Formats: sequence, C-alpha cells, structure tokens
Amino acid sequence: MGMTLKYFFEKKVTINYPFERSPLSARFRGEHALRRYETGEERCIACKLCEAVCPAQAITIEAEPREDGSRRTTRYDIDMTKCIYCGLCQEACPVDAIVEGPNLEFATETHEELLYDKERLLENGDRWESELAYNIRAESLYR
Repeated sequence: MGMTLKYFFEKKVTINYPFERSPLSARFRGEHALRRYETGEERCIACKLCEAVCPAQAITIEAEPREDGSRRTTRYDIDMTKCIYCGLCQEACPVDAIVEGPNLEFATETHEELLYDKERLLENGDRWESELAYNIRAESLYR
C-alpha cells in the first residue's frame, strides 16, 4: 500500500494518445518518402543501392537512361508489408533520395494500400520536405 501511495502523488508519465503526442526523434524511422531537389527534379539517380541493401527485398526499381546520359527511375515500388524499417536504404542512398519520414500512423484497410509506388513516395516527400531536410541536417554529424 505504501508503494501505491508513493506513486499516486508523483507526476504522471503516461500520455493520452492520440490526443497528446510525445516528440519524435530526428532519427525516427516511419513511412518512406522520395525527395526532390529544389528545382523539382527527383533526387533518385537509379543506382539501385537501396534495392541491393534491403534485407527484406521490399524495394523494386526499374530505370532507363535519359537523353543527357543520366538514369532516372521509371518504377520505384516499396512493399511496406515486407519492410522492417531498418533504415539501410536511407543510409545507402548517395543523394538522400529515399528517406524514412515522420509519419507513424499509416494503417490501412487493404493490402494494396501498403504497396507504395513512385507517385505515393514523391507525394510523401513533398508533404514532409521541410521536416526531412531539417532532420537530415541535424543528423549530418553522425553520418
């Protein structure tokens, strides 16, 4: 009974989720996103390092060369049901194109909604660009 009384009058450590939220770390690994340059051009150079390093084989990339000799993706798919959110894809990317964003609530009703295509990933990147850029700058010393 003494323990109960001791903790009864202390400050509460729980939060009333989803009405209250705890702050997320800059290193949080959530929903994936593809980023663009300030000019609007996609960052992904189709090197396929993220596809090669993914231990769950959740990433599928198809690419073709452009007129200027560079390559760009024609297909960039992530099966979120396979993804283990390890962050290796983000670490492997030489141009910071694929990142894991701040969203932790992306439950769906169907399996197909968890198969992310290039358009969905780019939309996520556009939506969170300011936060993603800030987190990448904050973590630059540790990369």
